[in-house]
Amino acid sequence: MKAVILSSGGLDSTTCLGLAVDKYSSTNVITVSIFYGQRHERELQSARAVAEHYDVKHFEFNAAALFQPSDSAMLKHSTQALEHSTYAQQLAAHNKVSTYVPFRNGLMLSMAAAFADGFYDGDELVELYLGVHADDSAGRAYPDCGTDFIDAINRAIEIGTYERVKVIAPFVSLNKSQVVELGLKLNVPYRLTWSCYDDGDTPCGKCATCLDRAAAFAANNVVDPALII
Repeated sequence: MKAVILSSGGLDSTTCLGLAVDKYSSTNVITVSIFYGQRHERELQSARAVAEHYDVKHFEFNAAALFQPSDSAMLKHSTQALEHSTYAQQLAAHNKVSTYVPFRNGLMLSMAAAFADGFYDGDELVELYLGVHADDSAGRAYPDCGTDFIDAINRAIEIGTYERVKVIAPFVSLNKSQVVELGLKLNVPYRLTWSCYDDGDTPCGKCATCLDRAAAFAANNVVDPALII
């Protein structure tokens, strides 16, 4: 069995990487990152760093042109300011979150599946890991993170790859604090990860993902290793 991790360099995908390496060893795991025009390019540095930490091959692809028409606040060219509020607060105010990028996970999974199918050309089965969790899909904040989406795109990818590539979303029923709990047991190098949606040198501490991350570590009575100087 081989594993491909769709890596953002963030907390969740890095925990997926730790889980896959623990399960299959680093020689059977690779990571794939995608630049899509995100304002927080800093995450790509973290994706490279965690791949180096685990001694796995790392690949990067560019899909930025496909998102040029979008005004998602997640994108560098957006006219929107990044909201400093939780996902729940944004949903209550706008019925959607400002950082939703149109069908991002669908596109990324398709790209990663195509690469994995060619990279592991033969009879080897491949697990394609996506680090979504229950907090992402709560209230349909991100509709491409829930179990209905995962089940549907997994089946499409299986059909399109002769049943060789299968989407694995190990945290889809867990909240972020549970992901951190598992990652701490696996000694995941959270000090190397980046979650903030902003493009500063240090996490803003105010965007939705910073707030979620802080709450997850607090729930585990641990100081976020990335914030320890």
